[in-house]
Amino acid sequence: MGFFSKLKDSLEKTKKSLFTGIETVVLGYANIDDEMYDDLEAVMLTGDIGIETTDYLLEQIREGVKSKEIKDGSDVVPYLEKVVVKLLEENDEPEQDTEGTKVIFIVGVNGVGKTTTIGKLAKYYTEHGKSVMIAAGDTFRAAASDQLTIWAQRVGVPIIKHREGADAAAVVYDATASAKARHADILLVDTAGRLHTKNNLMEELRKMARVAAKNIEGAPHETFLVLDATTGQNAVSQAKLFGEVVPLTGVVLTKLDGTAKGGIVLSIKRILGVPVRWVGVGEGADDLQPFDATQFADALFERAGT
Repeated sequence: MGFFSKLKDSLEKTKKSLFTGIETVVLGYANIDDEMYDDLEAVMLTGDIGIETTDYLLEQIREGVKSKEIKDGSDVVPYLEKVVVKLLEENDEPEQDTEGTKVIFIVGVNGVGKTTTIGKLAKYYTEHGKSVMIAAGDTFRAAASDQLTIWAQRVGVPIIKHREGADAAAVVYDATASAKARHADILLVDTAGRLHTKNNLMEELRKMARVAAKNIEGAPHETFLVLDATTGQNAVSQAKLFGEVVPLTGVVLTKLDGTAKGGIVLSIKRILGVPVRWVGVGEGADDLQPFDATQFADALFERAGT
């Protein structure tokens, strides 16, 4: 099965809970009126898009009605698809190219799939001709280093790790020095997910960033936040908190295949302005792929590939 087919299957629950509901509402009204907007609002909120993003989408529909692009209910869903693509592509700058080793910090609370994400990213980059290294910077969680080691062995990439409880910044120092010496293209750095001790986490991440920059100029070049799609609006709350701790350059959305809350992608972009860079649609090593806004909308509205 190709990735688009997997993405389409993964969004089936979201489509049924959200966009099929929207379609049912708009086709049930002969005229576009306040009652229709109220029903649309209820469907969107039930679909876990969130209040702020729901308000935005409704305002866009109203603009479409004013501009005559929406003449009746049958025009709403195609118009909404264009709005979704535009929202997701807005300010969506590609990952920045770097001279030498690109350092990517991976952040997120425990349990969202950070370790697996790092392994899958290592596999993807390696298969696309990049030399990759991994730094086991989460020295707080006992199994983190062991799990990363298994992934490193599976993918065939070097891993730098210290004993449990070691200074995470020391791991980063050794890893950046080693990556620079080996002329690695990409260094993926795991970090601790102790969001409940935000002040400690903030200081640790700042220290790790300072140390990384000593060995490799501009590091970290990217900071990806891993979010579990099944948590819905709670993922937005996590993103806000991490955004306060460290500047985020992208989001990795995991477990999209297990939820009806795929609309969370819209909330992340609308509220945070942070692009979704990667989406995970299964347990397989190849089931994490770069995010494509048009492909996502096509799968969600089921207009392409048919």
